[in-house]
Amino acid sequence: MKRAERAEKVIEKLSQAYPDAMCALDHVNVYQLLVAVTLSAQTTDASVNKVTPALFARFPDPASMAAADPDEIMACIRTIGLARTKSRRLVEQAKRLMEDFGGRVPEDDALLQTLPGVGRKTANVVMADGFGHQRIAVDTHVFRVANRIGLARADNVLDTEKALLRCLPKDKRTLAHHCLIFHGRRCCRARRPQCDQCPIETLCLKRGVEQA
Repeated sequence: MKRAERAEKVIEKLSQAYPDAMCALDHVNVYQLLVAVTLSAQTTDASVNKVTPALFARFPDPASMAAADPDEIMACIRTIGLARTKSRRLVEQAKRLMEDFGGRVPEDDALLQTLPGVGRKTANVVMADGFGHQRIAVDTHVFRVANRIGLARADNVLDTEKALLRCLPKDKRTLAHHCLIFHGRRCCRARRPQCDQCPIETLCLKRGVEQA
């Protein structure tokens, strides 16, 4: 079975297994999504969701965040990893949005990555879940699952993303991103993957050799 054909079957089965697969970060607009994804580095989405209600109540937009003292933000997010660094970064990010983009989150991959705290993965998430573009953001779950089941054969995030872009249907990249994350969290874990309960066990590379 060719990789593209197998990739489509994998996403079909995973979307059936995880019909609730979607962005797990609570947000009501693109700016809140940007902030939440920035905060999620080296922290679980669940942990971020615990601190963002208080954060967004005090600083709901770039203007209020840009005018904040980092210590005020720190008071809202102190329970998550790298809170002090992230507090400063959110202020810098908001100031850049106000100065360069009129307080609006730019709908452009390259421009997003000019913002403090925004790398390729964060930009992909914002473009996909904030603006509705088809993107594949590679986090630790996507990287592990994609390479473990054979949709990619790469030793870094960028090459994994490129491999997935080649084999995934263009209209299902965002869906694939969420499905692979959910599968990594619930079944194909880093330690002790639950292969006996896996909905794509017959499509895993361990079961056979694909065609190029």
